[in-house]
Amino acid sequence: MELLLSVFVSDLLPVFLVAGVGFLLARFLGVNVKVVATVAFHALAPCLVFFMTVSAGLGGLQFGRMALFCVLALIVKGLVAKLVAWPLRLDRQTSSGLLLVVMFSNSGNYGLPVVLFAFGSEALPHATVYFVTSAVLAYTLGVLVAASGRLDPREALLGIARVPAVYGLVAAVVVLAAGVTVPLPLMRPIELMSDATLPMMMLVLGMQLERAAMPTQPGAAAVAVGLSLLFAPVVALGLAWAVGLEGPARQAGIVQASMPTAVVASVLALEFDVAPAFVTSVVFLTTVLSPLTLTVLIAYLQTV
Repeated sequence: MELLLSVFVSDLLPVFLVAGVGFLLARFLGVNVKVVATVAFHALAPCLVFFMTVSAGLGGLQFGRMALFCVLALIVKGLVAKLVAWPLRLDRQTSSGLLLVVMFSNSGNYGLPVVLFAFGSEALPHATVYFVTSAVLAYTLGVLVAASGRLDPREALLGIARVPAVYGLVAAVVVLAAGVTVPLPLMRPIELMSDATLPMMMLVLGMQLERAAMPTQPGAAAVAVGLSLLFAPVVALGLAWAVGLEGPARQAGIVQASMPTAVVASVLALEFDVAPAFVTSVVFLTTVLSPLTLTVLIAYLQTV
């Protein structure tokens, strides 16, 4: 019990306290979450990805394993959600919404700071790889799921261009492959913006929670919460072993795959009118309930 309390206080509570500031800013000062999220997503996240990749010096094998782990985790969770949706007799929109909320975990504004607090700076580059891979999949595979077959796959693939973090990753790969040193006047502002990314993402998390609502379909929401918070860690543990993740990479990958539903699921649901009220309510419920499962999971990963 002492270990669980320590994990919650040191690794999860700080995230919710900063998110609480974001909640208050949105509720009482009317701060526009879209503006803040745009700054974090388009300006800060690419700097974080670039700086983490260049400074950590992850090898191609390490990068590939984490990317593969992320892809497999999304596919397995999606297949199970599809199987569960059938006996529930969900309509087409809610079924697609269930896939979105189960497949895509909040590996950005929630997952990255939690991994940093729980496992330190050694695990953060691995968590960043998961984040970038998941973001790319959200704007390709996620768009296809949300569009329910109405969208041309080529249009969905163009969604990669909407993920600025990809450009940060490409730039970092070029720098590493060329073996060049980034000039200090350029590297310092990149590092400063990288350092600002996680606090800004936590503020965005709180602002987004301020807009949440209670579920309109309690039964389906309960299933979604169970798959996201209870089933996902089991899948992640098995896949980490199968892919060969070890040490900080294993810790980062398992936690990232076990995070609550990503807010991008709500964005896609609104864009394509795929049960947006249901999706948003699941984002809220999984986020609020996540300390119950993440505390146990992190304590386990810290002791094995």
